[in-house]
Amino acid sequence: MQTSETVLTTEPVSVYSLPGTCFFDLAPAAGGEPYRIFLSIPAEKPPAGGWPLLVMTDGNATFPFAAASLVTQAPYPTGTNVGWGVIAAIGYPTDEPYDALRRSWDLGPPPVKSYPPFVEGGPPVVIGGTGKLADFIESELIPRIAEIVTLDPRRRSLFGHSFGGLFTLYALFERPGLFANWIAASPTIYWENSEILNNEAQRQPIPGNAAFLHLSAGEYEGDELAPFQYRNEDAAVRLEKRKAERTILLAHEMAERLSSTEDGLRTEFELYAGQTHMSVLAAAVNRAVSIAFAVGGVPDK
Repeated sequence: MQTSETVLTTEPVSVYSLPGTCFFDLAPAAGGEPYRIFLSIPAEKPPAGGWPLLVMTDGNATFPFAAASLVTQAPYPTGTNVGWGVIAAIGYPTDEPYDALRRSWDLGPPPVKSYPPFVEGGPPVVIGGTGKLADFIESELIPRIAEIVTLDPRRRSLFGHSFGGLFTLYALFERPGLFANWIAASPTIYWENSEILNNEAQRQPIPGNAAFLHLSAGEYEGDELAPFQYRNEDAAVRLEKRKAERTILLAHEMAERLSSTEDGLRTEFELYAGQTHMSVLAAAVNRAVSIAFAVGGVPDK
């Protein structure tokens, strides 16, 4: 009886990269570790008003989805309602999709708090640095991108998922004029007894033109697990955690609450069928692209 074996080759393998994309490391002027900025710039000449800009958190994980979504849709605007634009995703100098420690600090809103290490013997987990990341985006990242390519200051969008969604809400409530579109996917509104609701209650009014907030969650981020998750040994614990987090309910309630405000903030809640907290990322990034780069600035419903 013969068995098949994996054939290893000594031929060189070329590393694949998506055309039109690059990255560079940018350290905050005030000091600290650098961020890795993943950048996608259209090959075409920018329009008279400049390109729309989509800024994303967790760039190592989100940028590949966004870049692929854009290049497959923008060439066909009449069929997709998506045009070209610039993507700037904020990540970290690592080959991993997430840097758990740094993102905890960057995306977890104040007050500053410390938690046990992710792994035994590791450093403590600290949150509270969202204001510093917002400073970096406003004062350093956007101006740096504007030196590279012409941007339309009226068409800036911010996307974040999970803790990144929480950061998006924090930035909206504290600096509402920084972006025109705010896209918060599966935001951890429950975090620290929903501390973000205090920011909402004291939020700054929307200056000038009305802004748009898109909140979303996956179908299986509420009171039910995905069918396959019930087969897991941790199903009961996972279900209780989902019920405590109330991701769908809290995001939906926030959308309804903010839609009734008088400062012109438009809101929308979207539920992604069949998606869990992690699988929803691709769908949510695709929606962010459709919002940020909508032809004529009008997303397709």
